[in-house]
Amino acid sequence: MSHSFFEEFTQRRTKAIRIPRLLVNAAIALALALAVSLATPRPAAAFIHEIIAAMCRAGGEEVIPPGQVMDGQSFVRALQATGVITSIDTSDPTKVVVNFDPTVPNSKFKSAGFDLTIPDGIAPGVDLVLSPLIIPDETFPAHANCHNLNP
Repeated sequence: MSHSFFEEFTQRRTKAIRIPRLLVNAAIALALALAVSLATPRPAAAFIHEIIAAMCRAGGEEVIPPGQVMDGQSFVRALQATGVITSIDTSDPTKVVVNFDPTVPNSKFKSAGFDLTIPDGIAPGVDLVLSPLIIPDETFPAHANCHNLNP
């Protein structure tokens, strides 16, 4: 009689141990799956601001950074706020001059050493002048690694 009691006790104990062990193994498997899914990088076509986005865009579509064009505000407001664009001169009705300061740390561009005039760049009869013309600073990592700038 004691032998059958021992067998029954052993069977119950084995079943009781299997359930927690099964739960522990399932929890470990779930934790590993979660860790792998969180550790796997997702592909992204990121951009820093509209100028770099235009040069290094992925796929060729128009790129406007989120938050740059809101309620009729200009897309250049971040460039103005950081001092990259120092002023926009509209005093001459035949041209609009955008003055850049490529020496500010946020610029990530350098001066080409001359101004660029784009005839009718604003509207017919109104030129756009970029003063000075800014070009990518090849020491900035986004420019150094931009496929469009380094084919």
